[in-house]
Amino acid sequence: LPLIVVALADGLAGRVTAAAGSFWNLEFDAGIVSVLVFGAGTNYALLLISRYREELQRTEDDRVALSTAWRKTVPAILASNFTVVLALLTLLFATIPMTRGLGVPAALGLLIALVAVLFVLPPFLAVCGRRVFWPFIPRPGQEANQGRAWRAVASHVSERPVASLLAGLALLAVMATGLFGTSVGLDQLEKFRVQSESATGLEMLSAHFPPGEAQPIWIITDSEAAGEVASAASEVEGVVRAHPAGTTDDGSLTKVMVTGEYSPGTEQSLAQITELRDAVHPISGAEALVGGAVATELDARAGNEHDLLLIAPLVLAVSFLVLLFLLRSLVAPVLLLLVNLASAVAAIGAGAWLSRVLFGQQALDLQVPILAFLFLVALGIDYTIFLVHRARTEATRLGTRAGMVEAVAHTGSVITSAGIVLAAVFAALGVLPLVTLGQLGLIVGIGVLVDTLVVRTVIVPAIFSLAGDRIWWPGKLHARQGESTHESRTPSIDVH
Repeated sequence: LPLIVVALADGLAGRVTAAAGSFWNLEFDAGIVSVLVFGAGTNYALLLISRYREELQRTEDDRVALSTAWRKTVPAILASNFTVVLALLTLLFATIPMTRGLGVPAALGLLIALVAVLFVLPPFLAVCGRRVFWPFIPRPGQEANQGRAWRAVASHVSERPVASLLAGLALLAVMATGLFGTSVGLDQLEKFRVQSESATGLEMLSAHFPPGEAQPIWIITDSEAAGEVASAASEVEGVVRAHPAGTTDDGSLTKVMVTGEYSPGTEQSLAQITELRDAVHPISGAEALVGGAVATELDARAGNEHDLLLIAPLVLAVSFLVLLFLLRSLVAPVLLLLVNLASAVAAIGAGAWLSRVLFGQQALDLQVPILAFLFLVALGIDYTIFLVHRARTEATRLGTRAGMVEAVAHTGSVITSAGIVLAAVFAALGVLPLVTLGQLGLIVGIGVLVDTLVVRTVIVPAIFSLAGDRIWWPGKLHARQGESTHESRTPSIDVH
């Protein structure tokens, strides 16, 4: 049932985002939007249905159980959705068109998924009642058995927080070592997972003509300075020849064709573009512009580096503000974001290493680091919110340490299920012919699994166990009446 609702939302999102892209002239990959809608929508649906099952174990009235489940999960679902939506909208500040164009369509798609889960799915659940869980229909009185295995795991972590935290961080550190030796940028022959006609053509050109003949460098200049520009370009190291190759209809501009001896996409060819620009830009009156496929590649690398340095802090800031608002704490958001950042870096490292070792891809494509970081941080905050929002709720009743154990017990299965589904959805990108999407799917899939199985199960509970009530600072803590004042008590949190 939830998959049907999410699939309908995905279909509607596809039409809406296509219309939005056409209206605003946006460049974006519809496959990435579909994966985000399906993955996030499934996450929201699983959280709601899991809480519905839990409430059905407490009451005979199906409608009361659904109403309670909806009311208690809405804050977490809204916070999760708005975090990812706001993170995606930071892409509007990107300079690369394909990156910038993804922000609005993806945000629209996630808002459609949110509406579908919160307002379309519940009526179907109300009609089906308990029968929606057939053959494992929940009954009142089964709550005592809720999450027994996850409670045992969380209790073990709580009893040995230092060892658990060190083990989890060590795993992330080992994964992050995959970044060593990783480069960014694929040439045209490496961008397709399967052989393409264009790649075959480039290989034939490279085999029978000078390497630079396949993708010549073009310089646009004022016609009066064309000879001087061609002469200056010829003196640059690695240039085989440079000559005028045509003018505009009015004769004011001339294009100069430059053939280099380096294979396109190599570091030597990229450095040659910089040297050519240094050589022709100072020529008085030329107003020369150096372009072509290799120049575009160089500019794309610079643009993606700029976007990563700009977007990454914005994504972290958005995530911090949402956690700050939701948890009303300064300590918890900072620690959770640091863990989330470490998890994202580890996933990128592991994905880069697997790409080299298993698939022979010596570099990540240009867009992969920024998109992988965005998705890993934003989607990782999803699971953080699901877990920590429940932990805060339980802490008001049981105290911080016991509250986290209870939160893991109740959310462990749903977070793991959601993570597996999301990882599988992103893994589906691997069947597409573009290496970019395959690398992105691999990295995000690894990151989601690590996030659900290690970060939310081991690292975060260990941090909460070590920090205790201080995790909620500056929230005020007070001992419940009749309890011991010893540190091991289970304090409640004054949320007012």
